[in-house]
Amino acid sequence: MTSLSKTQSSFYRRLYVAHLVSAGTDSVPAITAATGMPRRTAQDTLAALSELDIHCEFEPTPGERHNIGHYVIRDWGPIDPSWVASHAERLRQALGYPPA
Repeated sequence: MTSLSKTQSSFYRRLYVAHLVSAGTDSVPAITAATGMPRRTAQDTLAALSELDIHCEFEPTPGERHNIGHYVIRDWGPIDPSWVASHAERLRQALGYPPA
């Protein structure tokens, strides 16, 4: 397989992270554990979902302090979440992330 361009890897990473969030891997520590990506990359990827019109919000856990909580996809915008879910394994492999 050929290597991904920077544009492809960025797009695939955003789709895969959105898929993880929707599937319950919905915190920065959980995303870094599932992918091996650095914490900052996970945070930046979550913030960049809005560039694809994917509306992702952080929900703090009631009664907790220090940003304890999880992310939620409120709207996938123009992206078909069922397509992403059915191609998640291919995205994971293309990005070189470890198996779940």
